[in-house]
Amino acid sequence: MLSEQQLTQFAREWIAGWNSHNLELILSHYADEIEFISPLIVKLSVQPDGLIKGKENLRNYFTKGLATYPELKFELLQILFGVNSITIFYRSVNNLLAAELMVLNNEMKAMEVRAHYHPYLTE
Repeated sequence: MLSEQQLTQFAREWIAGWNSHNLELILSHYADEIEFISPLIVKLSVQPDGLIKGKENLRNYFTKGLATYPELKFELLQILFGVNSITIFYRSVNNLLAAELMVLNNEMKAMEVRAHYHPYLTE
């Protein structure tokens, strides 16, 4: 089981990666076999079911997201710990509240992510 210290470090590095806008640094937190589910995927017209599979498809989505939101900056609000998983609660683009539940593999790479936003993005 991953420790609170390891999970905290992951969360802080994840936030820093996004705030750097460095795509390779951002992608370094994800496993090749990633499954990523988010209403933002639907909003950006990437996939109508909100699901992306595979790191290369995730790269394309993140590229579009960074281009759409050039002023993107995340603010870490809270970290919630689970068994080999983490939920990162943060302030996202356009001041949205966001939480991402991430299941991590043995290499501390996210292999499953479910993103949540308030207000709901599809309304």
